[in-house]
Amino acid sequence: MGRAHLLVVDDEPSILTTLQKALTLEGYTVDVAGGVKIAEEKLRKRTYDLCLFDVQLPDGDGLSLLQFVRTAKLDVPVVMMSGHATIDTAVKATRLGALNFLEKPLNTDALLITIETALRLERAESEARALRVASGTAGELVGESSAIKKLGEQIARAAKSSASVLVTGERGTGKELVARAIHELSPRAKGPLEKLNCAALPSELIESELFGHEAGAFTGATKQRRGKFERASGGTLFLDEVGDMPLAMQAKLLRVLQEREIERVGGSETIKVDARVVAATNRDLVAACEKDAFRADLYDRLNVVPLAIPPLRARREDIPLLTRHFLELAAKANDRRNIRMSNGALSMLAAYSFPGNVRELRNLIERLVILTPDDEIGEEDVKTCLPGGSAPKVTGLYRPGVPFRVLVDEAERTILQDALAHHQGQMAATARALDLERSHLYKKARSLGLRGGEKPEEDEG
Repeated sequence: MGRAHLLVVDDEPSILTTLQKALTLEGYTVDVAGGVKIAEEKLRKRTYDLCLFDVQLPDGDGLSLLQFVRTAKLDVPVVMMSGHATIDTAVKATRLGALNFLEKPLNTDALLITIETALRLERAESEARALRVASGTAGELVGESSAIKKLGEQIARAAKSSASVLVTGERGTGKELVARAIHELSPRAKGPLEKLNCAALPSELIESELFGHEAGAFTGATKQRRGKFERASGGTLFLDEVGDMPLAMQAKLLRVLQEREIERVGGSETIKVDARVVAATNRDLVAACEKDAFRADLYDRLNVVPLAIPPLRARREDIPLLTRHFLELAAKANDRRNIRMSNGALSMLAAYSFPGNVRELRNLIERLVILTPDDEIGEEDVKTCLPGGSAPKVTGLYRPGVPFRVLVDEAERTILQDALAHHQGQMAATARALDLERSHLYKKARSLGLRGGEKPEEDEG
């Protein structure tokens, strides 16, 4: 983990000196202040991981300083200290957001436990907030297809190492979910997971976001700020849309990956960082390297463990599972718990190409849950919500380099899966609808690895 930065505020110089020495020996970086004004100035200039405030100060009190922290919306946990505090003072401090209240003289062991617990709690809450924000992508790895099972196995193996990972895939396939899974299955799971979207920021701001900046480094930099690499130290840094990173920043990122150290913008101090990098892109970086639009040496550094996410059209057998999963989530979120989907509607979804992949499917299901007036989503409801308002067609079957026989097998598998889903898995009914001999359907299902081809002697209603 990176060194946590603490601010200790007390009116007794001897206590400040003692605490600074003791906490520094424990691996913390410690700033001190003897009063409210000095403390407020320090809080304006830099970011702290935790603050220790004495109640009685020469130019005010710790409660007013705690109020300043809350009013300024500084995201920092605060522990109060006092040698003669009353219950009323403790209650006021708690209502203002203090995490704990310690009595003087301080017990060193109790103080260290309090600090460690507060930092762990703040880290857990920060990660919980990040997960809540990203919860809309939950479920994108739902599926039983061979493609998604293979990806799951690759994620589990990749998570065990600290090597850089490059996740590739079309938009909406779930690249951020894969990055989160790698982090949560890794030995770094207890550390932070930080994210930076390289396409969402102007080029001049990416460096500050990645490496942080010192106060006064540029207009608007009123206080010191740690960057993503520092915040992710001991954990994982997810660089989304890394293919859109400007070339100048690519060179600086390469240096960090090689040296494992950074310098904040406007600073000269070299800071060691220990963050595992997981990068993602929907671009063809090999082609970008050939056009000098992406550094080949950076590509090599990022692509130590490559993970390719299959598009939804390459795992159509997962569409019914994903549909049911998203239908349940959307029904709960929109108070439509009785809503269901007809087999015909499900077949239409299974036949659609989904250029937006799982994200498009999730959005479409939620739209259907909200707009469908009845308790059953039918074919007409799906047709209305699909782009163009017409029945979908299976598209995108050809893939360069894939033999014709393989493409035909994939098309036949898709047709049989849709037909079986429409007839609720009944082989006899499916054979009649497709005008096939039932024995031929069993053989075809078995050859394509579909359920229902195992027991040709069975006869359904």
